[in-house]
Amino acid sequence: MQKSKKPIVEHIKDFLDYCEVERGLSSRTQENYSHYLKKFTTWLSSSNHSTILPHELSSQYIWDYRLYLSRHQDKGKTLAKLTQNYYLIALRALLSYFLVKDVTSLPPDKIALPKDAGKEKSVKFLNLDQIKKLLDAPDITNPTGLRDKAIIEALFSTGLRVAELVALNKEQFDSIWDKQDFELGIIGKGSRPRTVYFSERALEWLKKYLKTRGDKQSALFLNYRGRTKEENRLTPRSIERMIKKYSIKAGIPLFTTPHTLRHSYATDLLEKGVDLRAIQEFLGHKNIVTTQIYTHVTNKRLRDIHRQFHSGKDLK
Repeated sequence: MQKSKKPIVEHIKDFLDYCEVERGLSSRTQENYSHYLKKFTTWLSSSNHSTILPHELSSQYIWDYRLYLSRHQDKGKTLAKLTQNYYLIALRALLSYFLVKDVTSLPPDKIALPKDAGKEKSVKFLNLDQIKKLLDAPDITNPTGLRDKAIIEALFSTGLRVAELVALNKEQFDSIWDKQDFELGIIGKGSRPRTVYFSERALEWLKKYLKTRGDKQSALFLNYRGRTKEENRLTPRSIERMIKKYSIKAGIPLFTTPHTLRHSYATDLLEKGVDLRAIQEFLGHKNIVTTQIYTHVTNKRLRDIHRQFHSGKDLK
């Protein structure tokens, strides 16, 4: 182990490069790390600790930073415990990087996370009636509405993450015209390959949308409001705004996001009796533990069914 002469803040760029090159993490993950570590560097600056070296970081600094996170307010609200943990997880990842690179610093396990932190996380999903209202919300008489309809159908049919959806290219669908449904190999989160499946219904709307495309751009889904003739690929944020707009129009819960459709896709499969391991493959989860969160959604449904049909009342 060696003591670095560079302040911690000057190591962050090297850490992000390490995440990309050596760990193969997605650009989205790198952006998240950068975002969460920026809060730490802001705190260092406000505390006059910008020049602190890795080996000078102590448990007391970590404690002071945790106090800062717990008391910090964003738009008048304190940070949720789960959000605070995201900042700490990013800092732990930086300390793990120091460990790998033999840079003397505080061990990452010195940043402990509350055991009940995950309890704040819950899966929010739509039932099939709400999904239908959302699917019917776009005005398909114009190109933008037809595009949006194809996007929503694709999200619910495949369970794609929004970042995976916007990365799709038009040429990947050159062979769909004589097919009733379609399977496509993609590289998802963590550079893990998986196959996603477009239903007959989703493929039908995708074909209708592609028939309106007379351009030579490579992106599957375009931003028609783009100001240049260059690549006008839709961004994840654009799709999030679009889903929010149609949620309001359809009168469904305002928590609806593209990821809500992914949750709804998984929940629908599970409620129809699909094996959890299969759902893990559909979603591209590395660990089955991640997929098991959906069992908590269906547990309440099973309990209600048990109460209705096997309560023991007919034994009285």
